[in-house]
Amino acid sequence: MNKISKEMQEQAMKVAKGTQRQNQTKEQTKLISQGIEKGIAEYKKQQNKKSRERDKIRKAKLKVTVNKTDIIEVIKPKSNQLPWILLALSWVVFIFLFNQ
Repeated sequence: MNKISKEMQEQAMKVAKGTQRQNQTKEQTKLISQGIEKGIAEYKKQQNKKSRERDKIRKAKLKVTVNKTDIIEVIKPKSNQLPWILLALSWVVFIFLFNQ
């Protein structure tokens, strides 16, 4: 069972006292306060669950994006050397033709 913080208990008690009826006993107010605490705890559980689901979706989208980037990099040719090879080849041809 989840432990309920002192702050949450105090807040729940304030809300319960704020909605207290004229002939309501302390026990009834305490029960209302406990119900409010349980409601807050349940709300927090739901929000944590939603947060985990959003995080899973975000990670899945990120993984797909990374995979697409990897595929593009594999397909993309690495043509850094091509200009240098063409330059060297042109100089060789130039020298060969000039020396004849």
